[in-house]
Amino acid sequence: MTWIIIGIIVAVILVWAISSYNSFITWKNKVEEAFSTMDVYLKKRYDMIPNLVETVKGYAKHESETLEAVISARNKAASATTIEGKIEAEKGLSGVLGRLFALTESYPDLKANQNFIELQTQIKQMEEEIANSRKYYNGVVKEFNTRCETFPSNLVASIFGFKKQPMFVVTDEVQRENVKVQF
Repeated sequence: MTWIIIGIIVAVILVWAISSYNSFITWKNKVEEAFSTMDVYLKKRYDMIPNLVETVKGYAKHESETLEAVISARNKAASATTIEGKIEAEKGLSGVLGRLFALTESYPDLKANQNFIELQTQIKQMEEEIANSRKYYNGVVKEFNTRCETFPSNLVASIFGFKKQPMFVVTDEVQRENVKVQF
């Protein structure tokens, strides 16, 4: 009778461990899928930025520092290879894009340019898509990280090497402030 009880306990623990492992694999794949989705939107934005900068260049020739900062931040973000690297690069890119759009307020002809208006609309839509994909990514990461940290699933996580994933959050105070343009 004792062996039967021990066998049942071992079977329950084994079924739980397999189920927990499979759950981690499912959530790990969801995290990767969520980041890949966001990465597609980010790539589209990276592709739009040079067109935006070229449009602005014709009107704001003496603003080369801002335009160069946008291209530099775009290149850094586009070439980032890790999740952490992309998150950091995106923080910088979002900040300089804000400066670029604030700069355009000083150029009424630019604000009326049809190409600029269309690019600005496309980028605004893309920013909304990126924001939604970041929300989804963060939601999936939150669930995965919770499983990595809560008992008893943290035992399976530590045995099989599942680690917390980074959230995509804005921590740079510059991005939270209003953009100021001074000439």
